[in-house]
Amino acid sequence: MRKGFGLATLLAGMTAVAGCSSVSQNPDMPRGAAAYDVIPATVEAPTAYTIDPADTLSVNVFGEPDLTFETLRVDDAGFIQYPLVGQIKAAGTTPAELSLQLANVLGQKYLVDPQVTVSVVEAAPRYVSVEGEVNKPGVYEVDYDTTLLSAVARAESPTDTAKLSEVIIFRTIDGQRMAGRFNLKDIRGGISPDPIVKDGDVVMVGYSGPRAFWQSFLKAAPALNAFSLIATR
Repeated sequence: MRKGFGLATLLAGMTAVAGCSSVSQNPDMPRGAAAYDVIPATVEAPTAYTIDPADTLSVNVFGEPDLTFETLRVDDAGFIQYPLVGQIKAAGTTPAELSLQLANVLGQKYLVDPQVTVSVVEAAPRYVSVEGEVNKPGVYEVDYDTTLLSAVARAESPTDTAKLSEVIIFRTIDGQRMAGRFNLKDIRGGISPDPIVKDGDVVMVGYSGPRAFWQSFLKAAPALNAFSLIATR
């Protein structure tokens, strides 16, 4: 899972969101442009793949078969174990950046001008949950650059009763449960950017009529300027 999330962790997060009946006294869930501060738009998405825990890598050092590996797994903490180098952080870097790191370390002590190439052999699966007013709610595997529109499409699109202006992405950031509110209609029309969803996100599509469960979330969504913590009790 991306950023250390497992499928069981995501399911637990879904349960926590579904059971949320109250929010903090200062629930600054933003909407519009403010929501993109932490959940970036497509135009701000990384152009290169970043390595994640549980990814499988290959490392090739030209002319050095003892330092070349067809498969090397990134552990759950985001590190790899590599001969001569020991433990090195891989998660959060691109393959090119990790290649440079390994080349620098090997070149300082062991080799002259080492040529190192790191590739991703197999990416760890990433999952998001799409809930609420969609035709097929559930947990879906996504890519590193999957957007909100794409995630909702995988759930077979919103229902006829969906409130497209009330789509909330819940995300865990540094151990804290955060949220941002987005307008799917504006995104479809090109008025607003399409945010990237990440591993472990929960997407809630709102209901257009009165429903007590959804209203509890709307109370937490004033049009404020910061992406803020939602505390449950």
